Formats: sequence, C-alpha cells, structure tokens
Amino acid sequence: MGDTLYSNETYMFSRFSIDLWKYDPPDTVRLTCLLPNGLMIYLFVKSTATIREVKAEIVAEAKFQPLSYMIKDACDYQVFGISHYTIEPYTDETKRLFEVQPYFGLLSLGERVDTTTFSSDYELTKMVTDIIGTSFDHQNNQTTPEVDYFRTKMSLVCDEIKEERSRYSWQQRLLYEHPLRLANSTAMPELIRQRHPSSAFLIAVKNENDQSTFTLSVLEHDTPLTLIDSTLQKMNRSQMKMNDRAADYILKVSGRDEYLFGDHPLIQFLYIQDMLSDAAVPNVVLQSVLRLESYINHYSEQSLGQKKPPKPNPQIAQLPLEPMTVIWDLENVNFTLTLHGVTNVNFDRARAFKVGVHVGLYHGKRKLCSQLTVDAPSCGNSQDFQFDNNVMTFDIQMRNLPRMTRLCIVVFEVTKMSRSKKSSNNSSTLKDEFYNNNPLAWVNTTLFDYKDQLRKGRQTLYTWTYADDIQSDDVFYSLGTVESNPRIDGCAMVHLTFHQGANENCNVDVCYPSEDEVLQYAAERAYSNRDKQPVMTEGDKALLGNLLANYSGKDKIYEMVDQDRNTIWEHKNDILDEFPENLSVLLQCVYWKDRDDVSDIWSLLKMWPLISIERSLELLDYAYPDPAVRGFAIKCLHKLKDEELLLYLLQLVQAIKHESYLANDLVIFLLERALRNQRIGHYFFWHLRSEMQTPCMQTRFGLLLEAYLKGCKQHVKPLRKQLEVLEKLKQGSVIAKKGSKEKVRNVLQNFLRNEHNNGVFQNIQNPLNPSFRCSRVTPDKCKVMDSKMRPLWVVFENVDQTANDVYIIFKNGDDLRQDMLTLQMLRVMDQLWKREGLDLRMNIYNCISMEQRLGMIEVVRHSETIANIQKEKGMFSATSPFKKGSLYSWLKEHNKAPEKLNKAINEFTLSCAGYCVATYVLGVADRHSDNIMVKRNGQLFHIDFGHILGHFKEKFGVRRERVPFVLTHDFVYVINKGCIDREAKEFCYFQDLCERAFLILRKHGCLILSLFSMMISTGLPELSSEKDLNYLRETLVLDYTEENARKHFQAKFSDALANSWKTSLNWASHNFSKNNKQ
Repeated sequence: MGDTLYSNETYMFSRFSIDLWKYDPPDTVRLTCLLPNGLMIYLFVKSTATIREVKAEIVAEAKFQPLSYMIKDACDYQVFGISHYTIEPYTDETKRLFEVQPYFGLLSLGERVDTTTFSSDYELTKMVTDIIGTSFDHQNNQTTPEVDYFRTKMSLVCDEIKEERSRYSWQQRLLYEHPLRLANSTAMPELIRQRHPSSAFLIAVKNENDQSTFTLSVLEHDTPLTLIDSTLQKMNRSQMKMNDRAADYILKVSGRDEYLFGDHPLIQFLYIQDMLSDAAVPNVVLQSVLRLESYINHYSEQSLGQKKPPKPNPQIAQLPLEPMTVIWDLENVNFTLTLHGVTNVNFDRARAFKVGVHVGLYHGKRKLCSQLTVDAPSCGNSQDFQFDNNVMTFDIQMRNLPRMTRLCIVVFEVTKMSRSKKSSNNSSTLKDEFYNNNPLAWVNTTLFDYKDQLRKGRQTLYTWTYADDIQSDDVFYSLGTVESNPRIDGCAMVHLTFHQGANENCNVDVCYPSEDEVLQYAAERAYSNRDKQPVMTEGDKALLGNLLANYSGKDKIYEMVDQDRNTIWEHKNDILDEFPENLSVLLQCVYWKDRDDVSDIWSLLKMWPLISIERSLELLDYAYPDPAVRGFAIKCLHKLKDEELLLYLLQLVQAIKHESYLANDLVIFLLERALRNQRIGHYFFWHLRSEMQTPCMQTRFGLLLEAYLKGCKQHVKPLRKQLEVLEKLKQGSVIAKKGSKEKVRNVLQNFLRNEHNNGVFQNIQNPLNPSFRCSRVTPDKCKVMDSKMRPLWVVFENVDQTANDVYIIFKNGDDLRQDMLTLQMLRVMDQLWKREGLDLRMNIYNCISMEQRLGMIEVVRHSETIANIQKEKGMFSATSPFKKGSLYSWLKEHNKAPEKLNKAINEFTLSCAGYCVATYVLGVADRHSDNIMVKRNGQLFHIDFGHILGHFKEKFGVRRERVPFVLTHDFVYVINKGCIDREAKEFCYFQDLCERAFLILRKHGCLILSLFSMMISTGLPELSSEKDLNYLRETLVLDYTEENARKHFQAKFSDALANSWKTSLNWASHNFSKNNKQ
C-alpha cells in the first residue's frame, strides 16, 4: 500500500461510527467501499488523501478481488458518499477526505453522472490517447514547433466552441447531440406530391407511457408542434386526460434517437420524406421532454454548478519578430541546395551497378523547372553513399518560387539486365544488354515551413519505400505526403543543406511575403497597368464564353493549348465579372512560377463571388495547392448544410492529406463543423481513426483526433464504448476463422454470452448510424457467414423495445474503403437524380471502415441474392441463369395482391435503371448472382464493390465480364410484367429512365471526377493515380455533345441487352462453383 494513503496506526473508531468526523479528523480512517461489481472492500486511508487518490486506490485494490474483469479504469468512475442525508457525487476530486467527510466512512464507486467532466487533464488525456491508439502515443512523444503551434491553434478553436456550447439551452443541446435531418427546401418534393396530390399524409403517433397509437392526417406545412397539439386533443377525446401543454412534449422517430423538432414543416424532415417515398406511414413517439437525456443532463450540470470554460484568448501569443528578408526582394538568385549523401539505402547489391538521386521542384502536379540528377560514387557493398557536398542549382529564381513549392526526391538504382538472342549470321547466341531504372525510395518536403520561412541549414529527410502500386509516368511522387517517415531505423536517409541565396552568410532568415504584401504588390501592378485593360464588347464576351465552354464542366486535366491559356488569362477580370463559375479554368492559366501572376490571382480571389459547391470542391484537389485558392474554396463550403457536408465528408477528410501543413483552413473548417454537430463528429472520428495505422497519417490525423476529443468531452465515452465493441468483435472474428461453420457458430455464440464479454455490448451507439442505440447483443441470432474471411452476422437488440433489432455484418480481413467510396458515390448520384425530379429508388446501405481491413456493413433486411432466389424457386443450377421467371415468381409470392405486385415491379424497374447506369459509370466489376440482391418490395441493389473503375476480372487472359452493365433476360421479364417483348412500353420506359439518368450524371461529370480525384491519395489499389480516372472520362464522354452522348449510351445499352447471354454464361460458371445460401 502506498505511503501517501496508508499507515499502520491503530484505527481509532469502530465500523460505521457516527462520531467519525465529530472531533478533529483522525490521521487514518477506515473506509467501506461499495464496488460496481457488487462487492465491498475495506481500505485504511489517510484523511488528507484527495478523492482522486482514494478513487485510484479503490480501483487498484478492486482489480485484485473476484470479478475484477468487471472493473474499468479509474477515469470511468466517480466516487459517491453520504452527506447531509443524501447521496452525492464528489465532482471536485481535488478535495481531501477530511473536507468532504463522508458519513460512516462509506463510499461507493459508480459510473460517472456527468460524462462531460474529468477529474483531471491527465485522465482526459489518458482516455483520449487510448482511443486514438498506441501508434499516436508513440508519435505524441516527438513534438515539434509545428505540432505545438497546431495544438495551440486548435485549442483556441475548441475553447471558443466550448464557451459557445456552455450557453446552450437544453433545446440547443438536443440539436447538437441529435441534429435534425432536414431537406434544403420546405416544399413537398414533386415525386411525393404525385402520391399525395392533396398535400395530406398520415403519421402514426405512439404514446410512450402506454404504447397506445393514434394515426393522424397532417398537411404539408404542419409543424411538429401542431402535430403534438392534435395528438393531445385526440388523446383527451379518448378519455386519456392529457392536461399538459404541447410544449411539454417532443416527437421522437420510432426506434432511433432522431427528433422532429422546431418550426420546420413536417415534410422537410428527411425521415418523413424517406417513409413517404417508400409509401409507408411514418411512426413517431410522443415523449415528455422531462425524460430526454439532453434535458436531464443540461439541468444536472446547472444544478452541479459546473464551471463554464473561460473565454478564449482570440490570438496566439507571438514571439518578438526577428528581421527577415522577403524572398521577392532577392534579385537574380537561383535556388540551390547541397546534397551531402544518402544512407541506409536498400538496393540490389548483386545487379545494381549505380545508385543515384533525382531532385525536382513541384507546385501541385506541375514541375517548376528541370529536375537534377546526381549519381553516387561507388562504395562497394556499403549502404551509405556520400556526394562530396554536391551543390545543386535549379533553373528557377528564388523570388519566383510559389508559396507551396515542394522539394521531391527519389533515390534510385540502375541494374543491368541481359537476354539471349540468336545471331543472324550463325548459330551462336548473343546477349542483348539493357538497363532498368528502379526507384527505391522517395521523400517530399516543403521549401517554406508553417511560419512562411524558407528552410535553412543542414537537415535529414527520412524516406518512404517506393511501393509497387505507385502508378505514375513521372519519376517523382509529388502527390505523396510531406511528412518524413517516422520509422527512422528502417528507411533510407537523405542528408542535405538548404541555402538562402544572398542571405547565406548573415543571420537574417528569408520568408515568403505576407498576404498584405502580396496584395499591395498586386495593387501597384494594377495601378500601373490601369490603361492597358481591354474593353470587352458583346462580341468579345460571346467569344470568351464559347472559349470557356470548351473547358468548363469538362475534365480539369483537359490539355489546354497555350493560345487559349493566354487569351483566358488576359480576360481574367472579365471572367470575374461575367463567368465567375469558371474559376477553375482560369486557375489552369496561372503561371505559378511568376510572382506577377501569383499576386494577380490572390488579388482577384479577394473580390471573387462565392461559387457553387460542386466547383469549389474541385479546388481542394491536390492539383490546387496554393493557400489562397484553398482558402477561397473553404469560404465557399461554409454555406454547406449539415446533410450536404455529410455527403462529401469522406472526400473532405481525404483532402486533408493534400495539405502541406498541420494547421490549415480545411482542418479548422471540419473541426468546427464536427464540434457543432455530433453526427458529423461521429463520422469525422471514424474517417480519421480508420487510417491511424497508416504511418504517414499518424501524426496529422492523430493530432486532429486529439483536438476533436478534447473539444467535445461528452462524446468521448460513447466513442470509447464503440471501440470496446470493436475489440470484442475482433476477438470473435478470430474465433470464427477456426473450424467448421456450425462449430464456430456455437463457439461464437458462447463467446458473446460470456459474462466477461456481454457487458461490453450494452447501451452502445451503432457505429454505422449513431441514431440507433443498442441495449445488448442477441447471441442466439448471431452467426458466422460462409465466405472467405468468415464475416460475423451480429444482431443487437434496439433500446426501443417496440422497434426492430439492429443487424450488422462485421468484417475482419477485407478492405472496406473501396466499398465505402462506391456507396458514397451512389448517394451522390441519387441526390443528383432527385434534384432533377428522378427518384430511382436506390437502396444504399451503410458501410464504415474502422481500422485497416476491418469494418461494419449494414444488413438490408427482407432481401435475397439472385442466386438464393433461383435456389429457392428450384432453379439453382449451372443452367438456372438461362431460365426466365424465377425472379418474377419470387416477387409474386411476396406481393400477392395485384396492386402490390405492380408497385414491386415499378420499384424494380426504377432501381434496376439506377444501378445499371451507376455501375456502368463507376465501372463496377465482378457482377454475379451473389452480389446483386432484391428486396421483397421489388428494390434491386448491388453489394460487394471490390472492383471498380473498369478493373474487370480475367481468367486465362480473357476478360470474364464483357457487357457495360448487368441486364439479363430475367430482369427484362420482370420489367415487362411477365413477358419478353423488348418493344413493350414498359421496357421502352425503362430504357428512357436509363438515358435520362446517364445524361444527368454526365451534366455533373466534373463533380464525379473531382470526388474521385480527391480520393487518389487514399491508397486504394484501384485508385492510385490519374490513370485510374481514365475510365470515368471514357464513360462520361464529357467532350461529346448531349445528343452524341445519348447515342453513345444507347449503343452501350444495346450492347448490354444483346450480350446478356454472356452475363448468363458467367453466372452459370459462378453457380457451378458456388452454393452459398446463408
């Protein structure tokens, strides 16, 4: 026992003495401690010990007692005692035992009443570090000035929002914890109005007290408050005597933590729209506000007198400014550096006869000047190469270096290869020698640091291994991270010295000009050129519009000829006034290694009006590294509604990788939005944490996770519980990989029933959708699925006992990032179609990557694969894909009434059209009868997106899939309501749907390309370079006229239809080799 707390002095009072604190506090007291696992222990403790110290000792002692596995860390608990005849938590854990004087020396260790407070910064930091992971804990010990600056800046952001949240009412707290899901418009969508021409629809309202349900008719512009009022009146007429006011209640969506609240019309709530689109009746629960957790916690904190955080200091403390030379003032000085050597190079000693280094300067993907190459002198078998202080002078003046210039370095080897060939003159064999340039390692760094200062002095850069999956025509990997490799022991190192031009021999640093200095320079240029601005006529305007139209809305990588580039740049002011949406086209014309052009575009961006979300997202691609451009893009994104932000959040998090410094506008924007909306925060957390095992992201993403968790303490505990579930399911998946299917099913169920494990699954948020809360796992319904990686089929009981269970598939061993990207792109497409009045009834399930090759997938209930439908109808065989009618028969069985069958066929037609077009545009491959599913209501949907962008499988060198998309005769049979006439009106309608859907996507092709381009740095094998975007360019045919694009798609449609027998043949091969009925 520790000397701080314990003593061997004789205890002077008997157990439960009423006189324990009557006289002067004893030196040592005997405490009776009640543990959360039901046990009781005794401790001898000094009366001067703090509550925090007592708590730590209780937990430490409890872990040596029976049922110790039920005891968590000290930071999860609060100490309770009896004071003034009430049980109260000791929230100030710095107080000493003799100050709180618990009656009878009786203490209880319990769960925290207020999960937003921690007894110390140490406890919070420890929990945050545990959540982020051990990789960050290791990195956390290696702080740098930039890391310290980032933490200080993010702390100010968090403090400002915490101060803002401290003034929240309970209603505002509810909106933060359970944000409303609202459509942008308050009007009823036209597609729903067609089903409800009178603008009236039904809502079922359930009373939470007695589960009685009332169905009411409401109008388009009725609000939640008017619905509550109508419900209370109806209850009173039923002799239920509800005398409360409507304001005393709130409407909660049945089965989930989602609320209908505020002055918004009911039709604006996305839940209502989703239900009405499904021709279902929305179900809500009438709940007293007094029972809301947000209400209870709000007033509990007020009663505890929780301290409000201090108002943040709006500025970071500035050190005294040292004299600096602005780089633009350096005349006729080229950029130079000295390469001293490379060490620890892992090269092929047997075949390599030379090792060398390529060095280049880049701005985004553009090379600023010719690269320089130096060969290392031979050094025998040593892995270290010295360059005798080789000075490298680049063909660019220092004053023209862009702010975001990257120094890119590649270490390479040259190997000599030979192959034999026959001589033409005789039968002798000659050897033909040739040479291979093999890149071994790469590293990038910025020339200017986070403080705008040019790097100087001798530095060591730790390289990354040049992976085989890096696909680039360029020698350099300019897209790669600017972080050095943290695994310094096993990587090659580049030793060099940065020079500062004319300032080399003085102690004055060189810096990039400030924004004010750049704008001042631009103003002086504009004034001197004021008489040279051409006056634009209407004819000139039309010509400029046509010129911009050649590039606008097209692929941004489109090659622009110099004459067009010069013309567009000359009319930059006219584009600002007349064609502001074409900013990205203008940016392609900027000569970034000319300070005049740079100052002009910075000045223009200050005056540029906000552009559309689609065009501003494009500016966050790695091709646009300039800080003024990216800052303008973020300024435009501030108008994003929360639901729209969630739609693009995956790409925005990935775009952080394109930032050159830890602190930037994009990071601040995302952090602020996450701290103001817990739903955004939930997905923000998982998108970041899923990549914490990627070494180049550990520092950047770890620091951002740290800032988020410390900025929203109330979210820490729910996220930690989800991580505990993740760890348990990982253990369960390891069990599932050993043994036969039936054996591991029983072992898994026993594992989940085990009391050591079962408690972890209690009262958790579903990581796939935090609106769903689960009370516990249901082991009897869980199973191991019969596929290669043995995924787990896990069933949770909904906290709402009247709602359906929550079903998930847990995968360990499969990379779900590509599935997540494809499903997110399907959501984007669905939104684009709906904006044009086309609802194709897409059934897009949830999927989340949580760690490397580990994640969860939502189970779509009441659905079957095509293969299982064929088996169920007795047609599952090698030839079953050639037989029509199985799918139609299955739908008839589940929709016996004629009107229900017609509705199911309509659902099938619409969803089939949507997925035909989407899978064609995205190049989704490996389509077979086990990854296309149909719901009982007729909705078709695809699963398992392991191959996209035209990466079709091959067998013996032959491409297995030879059709643009899947359209079998079985599908046509359903669309035509049981006939095979391809000229039928139903099929013509289906073809028209497909054409309309394709043309809508093509109209937004630039957005689709931008979203994929932002994902290139993710590390997906099938999306690792610009080349992988070529498939999208080919399918979207952005350079075609609309009419030619329609004809192009019609040809693809005819191809899919004419060659559907090839799909059937492929499916027959699949059926022959697999029978996977779950």
